[in-house]
Amino acid sequence: MLIDGSWTTPSTTIPVFDPATGSVIASVADGGTKDVDLAVASARESFEQGRWRALAGAERGAILWRAGDLMRQRADDLSRWESLNLGLPVAQAKSMVLEAAAQFRYYAGWADKIHGRTIDLGPADRRVQGYTLREPIGVAGLITPWNAPLSMAAKKLAPALAAGCSCVLKPAEETPLTSLWLGQILLEAGVPAGVVNVVTGVGEQTGAALAEHPDVDLISFTGSTEVGRLIVHAATGNMKKLTLELGGKSPVIVFGDADLNEAIPGAASAVFWNSGQVCAAGTRLFVHESVYEQVVEGVAQAGRAMRLGPGTDPDADLGPLISQKQLDRVAGYVGQGVRDGARVVSGGSRVGEQGFFFEPTVLAEVDQSMTVMREEIFGPVLGVMPFSDTEQAVALANDSSYGLASSVWTRDGALAHSVARRLRAGRVGINVHRAGGAHMPAGGYRQSGWGRESGPEALENYLETKSVVSQLA
Repeated sequence: MLIDGSWTTPSTTIPVFDPATGSVIASVADGGTKDVDLAVASARESFEQGRWRALAGAERGAILWRAGDLMRQRADDLSRWESLNLGLPVAQAKSMVLEAAAQFRYYAGWADKIHGRTIDLGPADRRVQGYTLREPIGVAGLITPWNAPLSMAAKKLAPALAAGCSCVLKPAEETPLTSLWLGQILLEAGVPAGVVNVVTGVGEQTGAALAEHPDVDLISFTGSTEVGRLIVHAATGNMKKLTLELGGKSPVIVFGDADLNEAIPGAASAVFWNSGQVCAAGTRLFVHESVYEQVVEGVAQAGRAMRLGPGTDPDADLGPLISQKQLDRVAGYVGQGVRDGARVVSGGSRVGEQGFFFEPTVLAEVDQSMTVMREEIFGPVLGVMPFSDTEQAVALANDSSYGLASSVWTRDGALAHSVARRLRAGRVGINVHRAGGAHMPAGGYRQSGWGRESGPEALENYLETKSVVSQLA
């Protein structure tokens, strides 16, 4: 663990697995309550002493830019570790590493542009001047998921550091390796000791201790809605602020005039990328009845053509699920769907006996009442339904407790933008689903969470506004 600028030797460890084989590839610290206490105390001390927040914004920005450069220089190594630990094909893992580096470069540019405003409050004969200050919130606890470890760590650390916060990062126990590397990179880039601490361990113990810690000012969590609810309760002790990026059941709408040469592979990528282990995955596909059969078969064929293999296989299109637990979960949902009346068009089964591979799966003859269309599966499983008109498509898309992402596929620009305004989701893609980057805010409506990550909006998570009023004459 990284605490106060030093790597500490753990008293107990937990194993880290390669999901392509199920074998142990590393052991990391099993952080407990005392370790969290030490990390939070280190972050608090660094914050109160002003080791980071008192630096000029331009100086903080230069260090963040240097961190992005170091990540790019070590992109091949980081990609291999990410691929081995997560199972994602290495070329796809590298794109995520570069995305993480881009977060640090983007927020490096914001570090010296965090300003308040001045306000003339009084009448002409008795002037009262007001101004606002934007100040870092304090100690930020950052809890990241296993499905995109380095990318998610960067999405939280980069804006938090740009704002001047001190941080404790708790990566998921399944995929902690690149987060530890990131801690080392930030030290080398010049982030002072204690400003970034990394504590590994099991969520129910380490994550819970961080979420309820009385000296943490904010928790930023990405993960399931179920765990998000637990964090909300844990945060009430000191009324710490929260940002939550939670689950999703994202709709993809394909209209009859869509370019199917783009829409079919787009819909397949939306649900199957990273084996469906993406909170914004397009797991509900609504297709106009005029092209329904063509799209269903096209997406199913795209899934059949995908080669499954370990992330280190250069020919692999899809890697494994993260664990046996997740494999059982996905298989259970497919089985429930079949019992409810869904028809398996393609996939539906585990692949091989070694590792945690599951076929890209397309389910037809589903309806909105089925569990597979209501709950987040977090696997390569797609439910497809036809629609007859725009009103029905929008109603089906919005019929969910989630609201994280969505996409609309049509050649009609006016229709696309009209539907985009009506969808209850934090992100809408037009003729694209998987898009965004450091510039674009991401977050959800309803049970998909609170707050936004990426873009200037993410800085708001880590800042407080102070009003100052002065009588001038």
